[in-house]
Amino acid sequence: MNHKNFLKVFLSGLLSGIASVLVILVFIVMSGKLDTSTGKVSNSKEYNNILTRNIKEKSDIITSYIDKYYIGKIDSEKMSDSVYKGIVDGLDDKYAAYYTSDEYKEITEKSDGVYCGIGAYVTQNVTTGAITIVRPMPNGPADKAGIKVGDIICAVDGTDISGKDLTEVLSLVKGEKGSAVNLKIYRKGEKDYIDKKVIRDEIEEDTVSYKMLDDKIGYIRVTGFEAVTVKQFNKAVDKLEKKGEKALIIDLRDNGGGLLDTAVKMLDRILPKELVVYTKDKQGKAEEYYAKDNKKVSVPIAILVNENSASASEVFAGALQDYGVAKLVGTKTFGKGIVQSIFNLTDGTALKMTVAKYYTPKGRNIHEKGLTPDVRVTLNDKTTVQNESKLTIDNQMQKAINVLKKR
Repeated sequence: MNHKNFLKVFLSGLLSGIASVLVILVFIVMSGKLDTSTGKVSNSKEYNNILTRNIKEKSDIITSYIDKYYIGKIDSEKMSDSVYKGIVDGLDDKYAAYYTSDEYKEITEKSDGVYCGIGAYVTQNVTTGAITIVRPMPNGPADKAGIKVGDIICAVDGTDISGKDLTEVLSLVKGEKGSAVNLKIYRKGEKDYIDKKVIRDEIEEDTVSYKMLDDKIGYIRVTGFEAVTVKQFNKAVDKLEKKGEKALIIDLRDNGGGLLDTAVKMLDRILPKELVVYTKDKQGKAEEYYAKDNKKVSVPIAILVNENSASASEVFAGALQDYGVAKLVGTKTFGKGIVQSIFNLTDGTALKMTVAKYYTPKGRNIHEKGLTPDVRVTLNDKTTVQNESKLTIDNQMQKAINVLKKR
């Protein structure tokens, strides 16, 4: 039965079928009984029956009120999606989400690294929900429209985005090539909000940039761990090696992560056949990830990190720190040591939730702790200068250069 037919069966007659949807979903989600005296869960068909009956009864009451009093138009598909989202919200997992088919399509495009949008890296504050521009792509649509680092997006095409998930906001920002999107921006130091009209364009995400600094020190900046990143990173490493690099800086500052598999493949280019990370699931079962060949980087490495370096960035940096291959320079990382999996559903929608914890090769789980740099340096904006190749050198990068020179 396809999704539309499913909705017709369960959500016809002024949503009288919502209760049935809830009953089915509860059987999927619930697997046991909570013993309040011990806090343990024991299998109990009777408990599930009581719980689902209670939910059905309350759902029937709610839908009867809607049927009798609600004067607005009812969107049955939107209502059903709200039910699914509500169940996932109840997990109290800030990284869990239910994605509609449109939302999931947007996520897939982002992970592939090619999409139509404004061309800017953003981050969402897990406490306030604020969505901030981390960096507009050079000469991209956002950059051309005058959007700057630190700008906070408040509304998209007149829609207030407070409280919305980052994925939902990104779906609003993206659109057809050549179309316009209007952003309401808060910029520190400005008295009023700023309105920016941005013309969308096709973005092939350039997640890696590289240069050779003085004294044959290579520099690679990685802004995300997407599917395209592995090829871009390997190319950068190869090019710098051919130019005779004597040391390497990898800049992971403000890199919020991405695909675990991408981080593993990038570590494979740097490390010989070694364990690079392992995960443990709900049952305590471990899954290990290894570098698969003996190809490696033999020069001293420094990795720049800060409080926005998270998830896959921490997998990457943590492995190299554990093996003593790299020195971490900067400030303590974000501390996201958990893994989310996305489960594709048959109707094009998807479920994302936390399914495991990850551990560095030495067994460190840094969730809510972060990685502590070997050399702690707080960024001082007043120290930034540009070298001959127009690369900004700040005090953190300068410290990394000094560390490598000593090595």
